[in-house]
Amino acid sequence: MGFINWMVIFALIGRGSQSSASSEITVSIFTVTSKSMTVQWSRCSGASSYKITATSKNSLDASAFAQFGANSVMGSINSLTPNNMYIIRAEAMDNSLNVLSQAEVEETTASEVPTINMATSKQSESMTVEFTQVSGATSYILRAETADMSFFCETEVSSSPGTVLNLQAYTDYTLSVMSVNSGGRSQPSLPVVAKTVVAAPKLSSTSPSNDTIVVGWEPVDHVLLYTISIIMEGSDSRVKLNTTDTSVTFSGLEAGTTYCIKGNAWDPEKRQGDDFTVCQITRPCIPGLTELEVRMVGSEAGLSVSWAPSQGAGEYLAFSSEGLNCTSTTGTCTLAPVGCGQRHTVTVTAINEGGPSIPSSPEEFITFPCPPEPLHVEETKAGNCSVLWDAIPYTDTYVAFIKRDDGQEERCNTSSTSCNYHCQCGYTYLMTVFAFSLSGSSPPGPVLNYTTLPCCPEDVFISLASPGTLEIMWSAVRGAEVYETRAVEGSEVILCNDTAPVCALSDLTCNMPYSVVVIPCNEIRGCNHTCRSHTKETAPCMPEILNVTQINTTSVNVSFSAPNRAGTTYKVSVVAQDNRNTCTSRGTSCEILDLPCGEVYEVSAIATTTVGDSFPSYSIPLETAPCCPATLNVEQVTQAMTNVTWSMARGTHTYMTSLTSPKGNARCHTLDTHCLMGCITCGTNYTVSMEAISRTGHMSECTYHGFSSSACCPSGVKLYRMANNTLRVYWRSTGGLHNYTAKMVGSQSNYTCTPPPGGNTCEVPEIMCGDVYNVVVAPLTQDGAMVQFCPQRMYSVSCSGSNVGMVIYRGKRSLD
Repeated sequence: MGFINWMVIFALIGRGSQSSASSEITVSIFTVTSKSMTVQWSRCSGASSYKITATSKNSLDASAFAQFGANSVMGSINSLTPNNMYIIRAEAMDNSLNVLSQAEVEETTASEVPTINMATSKQSESMTVEFTQVSGATSYILRAETADMSFFCETEVSSSPGTVLNLQAYTDYTLSVMSVNSGGRSQPSLPVVAKTVVAAPKLSSTSPSNDTIVVGWEPVDHVLLYTISIIMEGSDSRVKLNTTDTSVTFSGLEAGTTYCIKGNAWDPEKRQGDDFTVCQITRPCIPGLTELEVRMVGSEAGLSVSWAPSQGAGEYLAFSSEGLNCTSTTGTCTLAPVGCGQRHTVTVTAINEGGPSIPSSPEEFITFPCPPEPLHVEETKAGNCSVLWDAIPYTDTYVAFIKRDDGQEERCNTSSTSCNYHCQCGYTYLMTVFAFSLSGSSPPGPVLNYTTLPCCPEDVFISLASPGTLEIMWSAVRGAEVYETRAVEGSEVILCNDTAPVCALSDLTCNMPYSVVVIPCNEIRGCNHTCRSHTKETAPCMPEILNVTQINTTSVNVSFSAPNRAGTTYKVSVVAQDNRNTCTSRGTSCEILDLPCGEVYEVSAIATTTVGDSFPSYSIPLETAPCCPATLNVEQVTQAMTNVTWSMARGTHTYMTSLTSPKGNARCHTLDTHCLMGCITCGTNYTVSMEAISRTGHMSECTYHGFSSSACCPSGVKLYRMANNTLRVYWRSTGGLHNYTAKMVGSQSNYTCTPPPGGNTCEVPEIMCGDVYNVVVAPLTQDGAMVQFCPQRMYSVSCSGSNVGMVIYRGKRSLD
């Protein structure tokens, strides 16, 4: 048993001696070996010693026992048979060796200790151990450790031989083996010391050419010699050499072929160490360039390169002197994009993992020519045109296409740099030129858009749209995008630009002949100035109203300027909303008669010739006096106030109404057709007049029938009781023979009485007593109606039996 295990046992014994005792003992196996078991038990109360007995369960071997003191809780029992099942009994005994308590447990001893036969190292990181296998072992533990204990490992194996891994190269290791069964491990075998072999050289390889491979490696410690061998893939012939250097070169190899190189190292004991293998392919041989041609790659042109494949090439690189390159794993690829008129020098290089081959012999190729440009057109005279361009390098012939905008097309083949064609006015020609060589056609070049001068309009029609405007119309002509219409009179030039075949020239000088020409234009070629002109006279000039003189209230004389040539007729118009009056003259004035009242007129004049009418002159306003209202009515609303109403009058803006009498006047100024007038004296005759006033202050005097105000309301109205249920109404007389009526209004009955003209009393018989009466006395109008604005008095009439009693005045009451 090792030192560490004994320390554990002693520690447990010490711990057990301090634990509390119980009346029943328990037992367990702490550890086993091939010939011993360490047993652990619990303390028992009253025990002075403990006896441990091991009895074989499967054989007739004699039992083994050991006895321990009262303070022991662990002990070993020896002299057991390896790989054997034992019944372990623990007995607690007193001083008289009587058994106080006992317990049993079964356990198997470990297998026998194996023996190492041989330990060898064929790889620098492992050691193979051969050992004797023992009966009952289910596996084995290989233990490896260095002398300085810097390395220690245990590896479980199922049988012999076994291998210990993760070792260091060229290092001494102490090796031992232990058998394992269900009971545990056996003791280690006798140790064996063995050394691992040296590590393999870590080879690296390159192929500097297509027939050479160079192999190199870093020096390996403790190496006496290196062995390097090479074999071609698919071959069974191997070349081997020994060296103390750290590199070797193999030459005379096949191009594009894979070789595998293995390296071994030998230690000073002449043991072969690990091997390391690296495979290297030689560079491919030079590919043979076979064909160059231009092909389209999508919408771009490319140079297709073809070659004969090289053995062992994994990829090919085609390169052009113009900086293009392409790669492929087959025998062709395309350099794109290529441009026109380029001279390419092309080489192909084969590539594999060993590196690139030598480039192929260069081949030259000239691409298709560039499109001719710039294009321009010369039109030597109308109808004859030439398209011209600059010479293009690497070109054999040219083809020019000339297409008119109506679809007609011409084609011209030439080796020169120009083509002639027939061109007409008003057309657009689209031109393009292709260059051709042995490499093919140039791509489409620029399209020249050439437009000839637009044609002149022939059916020009000129009319007078207004006095200062000429309207010119014509049929649209071919090639015209816009028309410039020009009118010229002396040094005066009027222009109009429009896209429509119609134009209005305004602001022309009146009463003048103009030379008019329509010039067609387009944006590309400009304007055609060869078209003929036409003559047209403008309308007469506008006259000016100089003065309007009122002859009387219904007639005026109008004078005006005459700015046109002799023989021009002038027409003067006096226009209101509902009527028009005119006069004509070849001079400078004329008269207009019978104009109605209350109108506002616009006075203007125009000049007329065979060409047409001038603009109307600026208008001058003319206003006749406002009309008087056709009807006027005066109504008295109170004793001192009247309401005057009248009909609307044309041309009148405000009304000034007057009531005039020797006793006083009343006046009202209003915008309305009615007016309230105060300060009226009762019983007075008035003269009624009105002033109708226009917005501009024109005034008409209007006179109407007179107006007489009603008689005055009487004062001092009193009510007296008379005999026989009669009441007398009394008032103070106002003088004169005026007619009055007294009226009494009660809640149940009404009464009236009228005295003779000039009277100031009247009596009302059979009055109903016990009521309150409103009493009013008012004069009568000329048509016999009672005026409604006199004040009322309130009286209470009481009863005395069935007769009228007291009459009591209760105050005045206004009219409702």
